[in-house]
Amino acid sequence: MIKLSGINKIYRTDEIETLALENVNLTVDQGEFVSIMGPSGCGKSTLLNVIGLLDEPTSGTIEMAGTVIGKMKDKQLAEFRNANLGFVFQSFHLINSLNVVDNVELPLLYRKMRGSERTRLAKEVLERVGLSHRMRHMPSQLSGGQCQRVAIARAIVGNPEIILADEPTGNLDSKMGAEVMELLHNLNKEDNRTIVMVTHNEEQAKMTDRIMRFFDGRQIQ
Repeated sequence: MIKLSGINKIYRTDEIETLALENVNLTVDQGEFVSIMGPSGCGKSTLLNVIGLLDEPTSGTIEMAGTVIGKMKDKQLAEFRNANLGFVFQSFHLINSLNVVDNVELPLLYRKMRGSERTRLAKEVLERVGLSHRMRHMPSQLSGGQCQRVAIARAIVGNPEIILADEPTGNLDSKMGAEVMELLHNLNKEDNRTIVMVTHNEEQAKMTDRIMRFFDGRQIQ
């Protein structure tokens, strides 16, 4: 489902060159739930951004969902991300001026789809994450755990095969974090969705299929 070969990422300024990822080679199978762990600054989020096609590697190749990414233009990359990838972030990234159902509909705005169909799909995924009773609420009226469930609903509304989660429980207490992890595991097991999750939580990582550990931009396990 995901294959990275010889990935290097170098950030350059006039005065300094920083090697963020060094010769990363990894494969994630379809339906696998993988955790990425390592100390702060080791390249975890950079790696997730590269996998999510939000950041271009300096060198190396990416193959995803049977497609070699290569030198896609920005429009092609955006369309590929929209069709195949769902993103869940630590800070939720909800739009505070939109209610819950409108936040969830956002990824569908880039598809040729009627408004009624977008709303139907958004309502379906909100029911699945247990928030059908909160559809007209604003993000400011929700708890942190509820906001993250809205973010997960937004990530899956377009039915992507791959979910990328960057510290999805980092801003939540243990109870809410456990609820979010249970939801991610359900999406993995019931839908066979591939999930790659960056986390500092060792216990949560141990519950996934595999842990990949990074240090100073290199994969060490």
